[in-house]
Amino acid sequence: MAKEATKTVDIKKKGGNQRKRDPTDIRLMTELSGLDLSAVPGVEISHPDKRNQKVFDVTVVPQDGLWKGAKFKFVVKTPNGYPHDPPAVSCDTRVYHPNIDLQGKVCLNILRAEWNPCLGIQHVLMGLMTLFLEPNADDPLNKEAADLMVNDKKKFEKNVYDSLRGGYVVNHAFTKLL
Repeated sequence: MAKEATKTVDIKKKGGNQRKRDPTDIRLMTELSGLDLSAVPGVEISHPDKRNQKVFDVTVVPQDGLWKGAKFKFVVKTPNGYPHDPPAVSCDTRVYHPNIDLQGKVCLNILRAEWNPCLGIQHVLMGLMTLFLEPNADDPLNKEAADLMVNDKKKFEKNVYDSLRGGYVVNHAFTKLL
């Protein structure tokens, strides 16, 4: 009986020993190589450390809305339990936004309670872009921004405008992004 050729997920280590590849690495490598970034215009991915594919940067440039044209850098850290556990996402660019606090924590429903293993990095990228197109005042991290967005839209829009131009908003300095 002829032996069938099969794909293996083993990697040869020096000395001939073998170790199995981490399923997280396999899933992540498959997802990243198959990403359709044309489906999410204004998004780029880069790997600052080529040896660690589980941590990568995402640059988001909103194509519409209050934050249009500004460039925001996010860091995505994929846990060992991925895809069963969601990636952790933080924003390295200070932004005045109801769903991103001034320390860079990101509030996105699919990164918490609504995560499931059927979702992937493409969904996270679309979710990040959606935050800039449709901020959610009902689930805020920056409560002051969310309150203004609901109760004083003009003041909220002025704060976003000022923050993107390197101004001070609510006693916090912002880097000029536009």
